[in-house]
This record gives sequence, structure tokens and C-alpha cells, in this order.
Amino acid sequence: MTDANKPLATYIDHTLLKPETTAEMIDKLCREAKENEFFAVCVNPYWVGRSKRNLQGSQVKVATVIGFPLGANTAEVKAFEATKAIEDGADELDMVINIGALKSGDDGTVLQDIAAVVAVAENRARVKVIIETGLLTNEEKERACRLSKEAGAHFVKTSTGFGAGGATVEDVKLMREAVGTELGVKASGGVRTREDADAMITAGATRIGTSGGVTIVQGGTNTEQY
Repeated sequence: MTDANKPLATYIDHTLLKPETTAEMIDKLCREAKENEFFAVCVNPYWVGRSKRNLQGSQVKVATVIGFPLGANTAEVKAFEATKAIEDGADELDMVINIGALKSGDDGTVLQDIAAVVAVAENRARVKVIIETGLLTNEEKERACRLSKEAGAHFVKTSTGFGAGGATVEDVKLMREAVGTELGVKASGGVRTREDADAMITAGATRIGTSGGVTIVQGGTNTEQY
């Protein structure tokens, strides 16, 4: 699941999802991602095209968010948003699960919701499913992971960074156990230090979402959430 020889930077999705994000901030994010050889940048859909142009000629991927941050859009809207993001250059889609449907026990709607995004992303982009662990019971977390796997997603992800709580070692372990070795696990929300990142990777995370990637790889502490 993890490689002890793999550089920490290659686990990181360098993230900027604040509503007040400017073009200059996106340019800086992409520049930092290239300089530090992060796996990807993670930006709101509006910024996908600009990020793709900034990163042309580099190995850094562009990830964006779908149904963000509440997950309460319909499956059709999420599929349309995903299609447009891919057309604009997104390599990965971090979609928010339908949290209300999950907590209502409506697994069919949750499965359809994820599958709609997976279908439009097939052979074009990888799909990460944000389950928002801070709002779920352990049983609901396990069920969300199982449904994500059944729908054909490539990753499960802990948090949006905008909800209650963030990534915890316990949740990453639970998610890893729920999906086995077939899916990736992305820890996001509150990962602020190298020690935090190392703990998440040890617990089973294969990707780290953070706004403080530069600080983390340099051994400091990031004070921002996203």
C-alpha cells in the first residue's frame, strides 16, 4: 500500500479550495507543486483550466472537486460537473458523497450517485469519494467505503476540510480495512505536520490532501485547514 522509499512529496495533493482564491494564488500553488514535485494540485472546478496550463510539461496532475462541499447535488448535476472538469483538463475528481442519503439508509441512491461520476470518468480520470468522516458513525463510514468500491471508485477520502472534523489515524485505518488493498485512501483535513502525514501513511493512506504541502515537506507546521 505504501513504499518506504517513496518521497513524501509524491503523496501530496497540494490543495487550495478557499472561495476567495485568486488567479495569482493558483499560479503560486502550481509553481510550488512543480518545485516540490507533488503528485497533484487540488482546486475548485473554475481553476482547472488555468492549473492545467500552468502545469503543462510537468508530471503534476490536476485534481478538482465535484458536488463540493456538501454533496447534496443530484447525481445528474455531479455527472455534468465531472464531465466539464475532465474537458477542462482534470485528471482526478474528488466527489462528495450524498451524505444525507447515506445517513437515511438509502444505499441505492448513494451507489447511483458515485456510479454516475465514475461512468463519465471512465478511462479519463480517477475518482476519489469524499465520505466526510466527521459526520458519520463507524458503521456509516464502512458502508460508504463499501459503496464507493462497489461503484468503481478509485479512492475513498476522509474529509472536505469544510465539515466537522478532519482526518484521523483511526478513520484512515477503518477505511483501509473496509476497502482492502484495491482502492487508495486519501487523508485530508487537518494534516498539518510531517508527523501527521507520516502517521496517516502508516495507517494506510496513499494520498495526503493539504494546503500546507510545502511546509510539511520542509518539516514545519501548517496552520491552515484548506
